[in-house]
Amino acid sequence: EARGVPIGLVSAGANRHDSPLLVPTLEAAKKQIGVFPEQVNVNLDRGYDSDKTRAALEELGFTGEIARKGVPAPIQAGKRWVVERSHAWMNGFGKLRRCTEKRQCAVDFYLYLSAAIVTLRMLIRRATPLYRWDGRPTTKRLK
Repeated sequence: EARGVPIGLVSAGANRHDSPLLVPTLEAAKKQIGVFPEQVNVNLDRGYDSDKTRAALEELGFTGEIARKGVPAPIQAGKRWVVERSHAWMNGFGKLRRCTEKRQCAVDFYLYLSAAIVTLRMLIRRATPLYRWDGRPTTKRLK
């Protein structure tokens, strides 16, 4: 989602490349949302720069903006910061960083729990400046 809310999650073992998970992740997002807008653009880093990825995106009906190999990242990384920020938020949960569970259902539980907390934090952060009333408790900042 454009503001960093995770909408499609797929888990896999450690030290695996992300590109095989692209299609299952997009299908999971499609299942969650139902009907996508007419034009959906997917921004991917240079690890996805292959004909196989382009064919998969075309098959799903998405357009892709894929960073090219050999081009410095800061020039083309402008639209990916939201995704990277969400990954950093989810990695902030220590249980996910140090996950030693062998059962897939336990791993998925921690993954979905962290996604729910990230989503809740995002909703609170977006709602806080919009809803004001007299007598609302103020946040006291420590100096």
